[in-house]
Amino acid sequence: MSKFGVMVMGPAGAGKTTFCSALLQHLQHSRRSSYYVNLDPAATSLPTEPDLDIRDLITLEDVMEELSLGPNGGLIYCLEFLLQNLDFLTGPLDTDVDESTLIVIDMPGQIELYTHVPVLPELVRAMGAGGGGGGGGAGASGGSGLEVRLCACWLMEATFVVDKAKFFAGTLAAMSAMVMVECPHLNVLSKCDLVKGLISRRELKRFGRVEIGLIDEGDEDRDAAPGPSGAVSILPPGAPSIARPPPVGSNEGNAEGEEDPAHPSNMMPGTSFKRLNRAVAQLIDDFSMVSFLQLDVQDEDSVGAILSYVDDAIQYHEAQEPREPMDEMEYDFKDPDPDV
Repeated sequence: MSKFGVMVMGPAGAGKTTFCSALLQHLQHSRRSSYYVNLDPAATSLPTEPDLDIRDLITLEDVMEELSLGPNGGLIYCLEFLLQNLDFLTGPLDTDVDESTLIVIDMPGQIELYTHVPVLPELVRAMGAGGGGGGGGAGASGGSGLEVRLCACWLMEATFVVDKAKFFAGTLAAMSAMVMVECPHLNVLSKCDLVKGLISRRELKRFGRVEIGLIDEGDEDRDAAPGPSGAVSILPPGAPSIARPPPVGSNEGNAEGEEDPAHPSNMMPGTSFKRLNRAVAQLIDDFSMVSFLQLDVQDEDSVGAILSYVDDAIQYHEAQEPREPMDEMEYDFKDPDPDV
């Protein structure tokens, strides 16, 4: 019997716990059962009491105190400790969860877990991502027969769209997580209510489909606002001016050092930074893997829309038993009294 779940991932401060709480509330209003799992050993307070909490097994505070580790190393140790004690996770999921229940997993916010350390892929395989259709399955969980169809939901703050360089850096992290986790994946722009006064709804919608044209427009906007001398300047007052280098690919300015990204004439006006941003944007555009949904946790329709994408990714409704319509239910009516 397959089970169904969603892993809420993303960097620290992206609103993962808040989204989990809103999603659980929406499931309750929809009369759907849920099972809340907290896998963040550094969580201090949760708005909703979890059904399964990693802090009952290990906490970041204890690891940092006993092993003299920092917060980053401590979080990695906690997840590795969980992998060594998988019965803590798979046991309750096997006995307390059925196929009609959606497992909501709140993940830590350490970015290394999604980009560098192979802990998360091992955890996904142990839980049997794909419902037995993908690699790992029951065999990876020690023969427990646990098969959970998982969908990864990556959250990124919508405020990143104000700074397009930061937006593409966050998108690159999302794409790295997609490649590493290897399960159905959704990317979500959270906290959309915070950018309503900063960007139009039409402009925000353009960030749903990530393409290199967004970074080009950002460069044009900065170029269209020159400083007093006609060039963008980031130098402190009184510092000697540095001539702005020619555009990338032009034949102007063949003086020694002007084509070197580390040369001061390229670094100070931000040319090297622009080249890096464009290279990142080109990489993301070449893969053409990342697109974003919009989320406002204060709007229940927005939360319901994200849930519909999750259900579609894990094929939740296809595994549910069909329900009989109300008009087909049998009722025991008494025959009317002929004497009346």
